[in-house]
Amino acid sequence: MATSENWQLFMHNGRHNHKIAIYHHGHAQAVRLTEEQLQQTEQFRKNVGCAVSAQKIYNIVAKIKKNRMQGRNTVEEVLCLSAQRGYTVFYRNREESNVLSDIVVAHPTSIAMIRT
Repeated sequence: MATSENWQLFMHNGRHNHKIAIYHHGHAQAVRLTEEQLQQTEQFRKNVGCAVSAQKIYNIVAKIKKNRMQGRNTVEEVLCLSAQRGYTVFYRNREESNVLSDIVVAHPTSIAMIRT
């Protein structure tokens, strides 16, 4: 057990006490392509008849995301997706400019845990 003036940490058995995360964005190991996906990509490049650059693919993905956002900017998209997925959102704007200054987005399970 580790203690400080305000906190105590208990380790029961050294194993995770929660499910594995569903979203792995940004984790290189989790988002790498499988061998099948690599083969599909290579087959796609052959069928197109020209070399498709990574930049071209990046541009296509960016265009798809922009279309999905339906004219919303990035902050508006975050607020919209958070509301759709049941997250609790708190934000503040600067009074003089109405510019977003702070934002907190919390998963419903986190809110339930805090309340207990």
